[in-house]
Amino acid sequence: MTKNITEKTLQDLEFTTVLEQVATHCISNLGKEKTLQIHPISNKKKLFFELNMVNEYLASFENENRIPNHYFEDISEEIKRLAIENSFLETDGFLKVSSVSETVNEQKKFLKKFETYYSTLYTLSEEVEFTTVIVDNIKKIITPYGEVADNASPTLKQIRKDIGAVRGKISESFSRALSKNIASGYLDDIKETVIDNQRVLAVLAMHRRKVKGSLLGSSKSGNIVYIAPQATLAYSRELQNLLYEEKQEVVRILRALATEIRPYTPLLTEYVTFLTHLDVVGAKAKYAKSINGLLPKITKEKKIFLKDAFHPILWQKNKAKNIETIPQTLQLNEQQQIIVISGPNAGGKSITLKTIGLLQLMLQSGLLIPVHERSETTLFNTILTDIGDNQSIENQLSTYSYRLKNMRYFLKKCDDNTLFLIDEFGTGSDPELGGALAEIFLEEFYEKKAFGIITTHYANLKVLADELDNVTNANMQFDERSLEPLYKLYIGQAGSSFTFEVAQKNGIPYSLINRAKKRVETEKIRLDKTISKLQKERNRLQKTSESLDKQKSKGQEHIENLQEKELRIREKLEGFQELYDNNQRMLSLGRKINELLNKYFQTNNKKELSTNFFKWVTAEKTKHLKKNPPKKKTKVEKQQEKVETQKQQEAIQKVEKEVLQKVVKVREEKKKEAEKIAKEKAAYVFKVGDRVRLADGNAVGTIDKVEKKKAFINYGLFTTEAKIEQLELVERAKKK
Repeated sequence: MTKNITEKTLQDLEFTTVLEQVATHCISNLGKEKTLQIHPISNKKKLFFELNMVNEYLASFENENRIPNHYFEDISEEIKRLAIENSFLETDGFLKVSSVSETVNEQKKFLKKFETYYSTLYTLSEEVEFTTVIVDNIKKIITPYGEVADNASPTLKQIRKDIGAVRGKISESFSRALSKNIASGYLDDIKETVIDNQRVLAVLAMHRRKVKGSLLGSSKSGNIVYIAPQATLAYSRELQNLLYEEKQEVVRILRALATEIRPYTPLLTEYVTFLTHLDVVGAKAKYAKSINGLLPKITKEKKIFLKDAFHPILWQKNKAKNIETIPQTLQLNEQQQIIVISGPNAGGKSITLKTIGLLQLMLQSGLLIPVHERSETTLFNTILTDIGDNQSIENQLSTYSYRLKNMRYFLKKCDDNTLFLIDEFGTGSDPELGGALAEIFLEEFYEKKAFGIITTHYANLKVLADELDNVTNANMQFDERSLEPLYKLYIGQAGSSFTFEVAQKNGIPYSLINRAKKRVETEKIRLDKTISKLQKERNRLQKTSESLDKQKSKGQEHIENLQEKELRIREKLEGFQELYDNNQRMLSLGRKINELLNKYFQTNNKKELSTNFFKWVTAEKTKHLKKNPPKKKTKVEKQQEKVETQKQQEAIQKVEKEVLQKVVKVREEKKKEAEKIAKEKAAYVFKVGDRVRLADGNAVGTIDKVEKKKAFINYGLFTTEAKIEQLELVERAKKK
């Protein structure tokens, strides 16, 4: 597959421009470089894998589980240096390596979690190993700020502790010297400054011999000299020695860390390759989103059906200028093997040709294309193009010679799995001779079962297209009045070149056009005129057809609206009818019941009422069964019902068992609670003023008097006497 797609084809179809646009969506320099190197993929399995990855990445923009950020820095130089024995990296280099490793681990964990959504991307991630050793080893030694940690080794920890102590002594001794010299009046107003990362005293030049220390410089005017106090010099030398020791220890630690990470350099290379590939896939998906690209159905059947196809470069240019781009729909199959497009220049023939070629090339390179979702296409082993003026100055070939050389290559490579695209077929030589040779080439391509599209002005090729069974004429539509291009492809009819009409429109004097017409063969003018008339007639009929379609569409819409209204009215009427029938039935039932009751009130005969009532109910049941006969069940349905019933019984028994256990538990708890309340009640001594009620009553009264086991209760209107054990406390007497 895609064995014969040359650099010339890529250049003719402006494939490099598409790659440059895709590269702008990359997030890394390695991704951009890789994108610009994209070529058609020869392995079908690999191509489908790439297309599915891009499609999955594109789908991630629409759901909540978006693929995490996979930005990474190029660590190629760090990997090369690590591979050298006994070498080491600076701390920022190790942090870059750690960051890349962490990014890959994050992607692997995410894709494993959402394997169902991103199965192809998950497969890609499974090609690299998951390990935290690299990150753990680096984080143990280097802080996020790019410094070697104090506890990276006991030696480093002690050295840094000593450095801190010495710096403290330097600060202390300098402060003493500063205070002493300020008191003596030897210092300038600025008092101190820093030279070579060392604090120095700003001493007035006249007192320089009175201050002990090392002279490190002076001001431009010479009025101030900068002296490091004698007391701090010894400590400074000690500090320098410690700093050197720290540097040596840091190098030793980094070299040891590099030795630990060195075995993982092949894995780091795989990490960079994986993230670069993921960046390219992401860029393809972002580009697809920007051009409304999608993955059409790729069929084994030899056919191309691209519906509402856009040329992506033209679409983006027009979009920037706020110009509408007209989509094209084109189909090639066994019955429509080759299309011959004719018509005047500037009508969009070449763009149509390039659109089909570029979209096919993009798809076979793992890019999604801007077409309708119902589009279908197959994959070609060979894509051949001859587009534009290919005059070769280097080889001293004319346009026609160069095109003949191309035709020789076409004839050699062309077979039944080829897509060829030729612009201005047959031009560059004598029209009659070149046209005759072009006919032979076209017949050869036809015999070899190749698919193709050609554009031409040659009448003999239009005629040949009508004569060959599976070759079809087509033209780019023009407005017959304004002669402005409509950029719409029409299949089934050759197009007129509108040569003289266009010349007249562009201001060429009519007298010169007439002279030109006289010099052309009469038959050719008649043929072109006939084609022109047919095209105008077809355009007129097409407009009429479109108008009728619109009217038909409106009429259909009106009918559908009426049908919808009729349906709603019918539903309402049915509802009213059902409501009326129910009301009538209820009235009938009510009248019958009323009749039975009246008879009962007169006779007071219960037996007669019961007999008449059940007789009436039986009659009503018979009527109901006649209207709604029970549906007879099949053996299978009975068996299923039996199984379902059994399941339900088992479920009910299980629930009953659980509920019974809970009920027993609740009863025990209630029993305990009742016993507790009874004990509290038995222990309570009722007093005058307590609000109480009888155990079997609801009325609440107040105790007026208690005598032995009796109490006198005042209910307001009356007073009663009751035994103490019959009382329930409602509210205790308030303390006075």
